[in-house]
Amino acid sequence: MPSASRLTGVQAVLFDSGGVLVQPLGGRWNPRADFEPTVLAHSPGITDEQFAEAVAAGDRFLDAATGTPPYDDYHRILLGRLGIEATPGLLAELSREVDPATVLEPFPDALPTLGELGRRGVRMAVVSDAWPELPALHDRLGLGGYFEAYAISAVLGCNKPDPRMYRHASDALGLAPAQCLFVDDDPELVAAAIALGYAGRAVCRPEVAAGVAAVGVPSIGSLTELLDLF
Repeated sequence: MPSASRLTGVQAVLFDSGGVLVQPLGGRWNPRADFEPTVLAHSPGITDEQFAEAVAAGDRFLDAATGTPPYDDYHRILLGRLGIEATPGLLAELSREVDPATVLEPFPDALPTLGELGRRGVRMAVVSDAWPELPALHDRLGLGGYFEAYAISAVLGCNKPDPRMYRHASDALGLAPAQCLFVDDDPELVAAAIALGYAGRAVCRPEVAAGVAAVGVPSIGSLTELLDLF
């Protein structure tokens, strides 16, 4: 359901991060792309099949969590599945700070869109199911300086579509829900925002086009289409 009509009264955009602003190199968010080589340096005999089973166990752990769990707890699940002791040293290696360019990158349309929205006076915030380090990560990826506020699940203790996630961002901007546009790659979360009184657009990148159509929320094909709304 593409929509390019201008929005009336909307002054801000609330962005999801992963899948909207940034994407993982190699296509996988968790665990980080350096997980396998780090583990193999400690236990060289781990097979691709074992890694796949561990990643699946980690996905189930994250899906069952009511919030965003500590990253060390997530890594303990994976290591336990691999039969590897989760020593403090290994956990520290898996969570060590790395150059974000080695594991993540902004979508090509992200920086141009953020820059132009900023030039037009559109205010911006982030609403993301993520760990507390997200603002620092954005800084290292060149996305810093655009966002006035962050609503982060690991900080707030809840995940989208909990209304507190959306409202934390709009309240931080001093705006009513109807004055904010929420943008996410998950159409269900966009539908939840619309039900709370926000404007909403689902980013309809090719791999999620069917899901957007099924939910029936307004969509955009790329972030640059946001510029048509302001």
